[in-house]
Amino acid sequence: MRKMVRYGVAALAGLALALPAMAHPGHAVESGFTAGLLHPLTGFDHLLALLAVGLWSRQQQRGFVLPPVLLVLMALGASMAGVLPAVSALETSIAATVLLFGVLAAFALRVPPTLSVLTVGCCGFLHGLAHGRELAGMASGAGFLLASAAIMALGALPGTRVRRLAGAAIGAAGAVLLAQAG
Repeated sequence: MRKMVRYGVAALAGLALALPAMAHPGHAVESGFTAGLLHPLTGFDHLLALLAVGLWSRQQQRGFVLPPVLLVLMALGASMAGVLPAVSALETSIAATVLLFGVLAAFALRVPPTLSVLTVGCCGFLHGLAHGRELAGMASGAGFLLASAAIMALGALPGTRVRRLAGAAIGAAGAVLLAQAG
């Protein structure tokens, strides 16, 4: 079992090194439930951030509130994408959230509940801004939120050791994504 976990983490890290941050569909405006459902599954940066939030939420006091907070703030960010001016370093910010959540999960860093909610909320808002520019319509948003919730739930499933190893792999992937975005 331990070898399988190690190989899985190594494979995840290898994928991180091979894929740039914007190498997925969805950077042109798409619409429809299916487009929204597939978007977080095909965007390596978003997928890793969502998995890491799931991992980290299990390590926090009252961590069960973190995934819903991320979803709500991501929806708010998406709804504000057309109103707010474009953020110049949005892809860099997304890569930074992957690094941040990976490190938090790897080291199982516990922070006060208010700080964890603020951290997840701010990062969720940034992800929402990015997705609000990439996906169009309520159906896309519904699919996107459903897939995002499922990914975070999967991130919350592993045991402590796997959560920490996966967090380390995600943190390493975030560092690579950040270097590629810069």
